[in-house]
Amino acid sequence: MNNQTKNQSKMSHAELLHEANEFVKKGQYEDFLAYCTEDTRWVFIGERILSGKEEVRDYMKEFYREPPVFSVDTTVEDGRFLAVTGEITLKDQNGVACHYDYCDVWQFEDGKIVALKAYVVEKRFNP
Repeated sequence: MNNQTKNQSKMSHAELLHEANEFVKKGQYEDFLAYCTEDTRWVFIGERILSGKEEVRDYMKEFYREPPVFSVDTTVEDGRFLAVTGEITLKDQNGVACHYDYCDVWQFEDGKIVALKAYVVEKRFNP
């Protein structure tokens, strides 16, 4: 076990995800992927399933043309799971900002992200 893995396994899941997401905010996707297991599985409900780091990497290249802008409203940690709600803004292929609400349920094992189940809803209006 290397020092990074030792440090990650001592962190709460919320702290670990926050640290990993700092890399996403900077567009450093490979550094984020270091927090994932090789066989990580991401399920975007009603949209797609990503199996393994390579598919997650390809997804990030396609949808994170620019680093996403996101906020966290709520986190709830229970055992190996962390539920997070918030808002995220992504730019589409034309550079137009698209706004979404999300609820992500992350699963961790030995300080690494093993799974994500993401519920993402596009905001079509501002209340």
